[in-house]
Amino acid sequence: MHTIPLTAIEVVREFWRLMASNDFHSVGAVLADDYTLDWPQSNERIRGKERFATVNAEYPSSGFWTFTVNRIIGSDSEVVSDVSVTDGVQSANAISFFTVVDGKIARQVEFWPEPYPAPGNRKHLVERIQ
Repeated sequence: MHTIPLTAIEVVREFWRLMASNDFHSVGAVLADDYTLDWPQSNERIRGKERFATVNAEYPSSGFWTFTVNRIIGSDSEVVSDVSVTDGVQSANAISFFTVVDGKIARQVEFWPEPYPAPGNRKHLVERIQ
């Protein structure tokens, strides 16, 4: 039986589904053998499935991680996701850029933006989102 390969967006959706299992080794199913993850804000690179799984498993948490996919957009090989992450105590958003090659994630560049208070000098021009 011939199976239709997943699109790049489907591969990234599967990545986030597997992340939500909190079995971070299972995520290796959608990662290429030469996978790299870059965190430019902290100037760190993670190479390979095993280190990816270990870094996620060892990250301090107060419980089970949940992932809410807010948005995914992409093309044949490039995908961007906006995901909210929480363990019930900590909350963050991740903006992730994926390169998908032959149905596997080969490269990921991820940003974890920190919220900050809006400057008062534009208060008359803006409205609060929440």
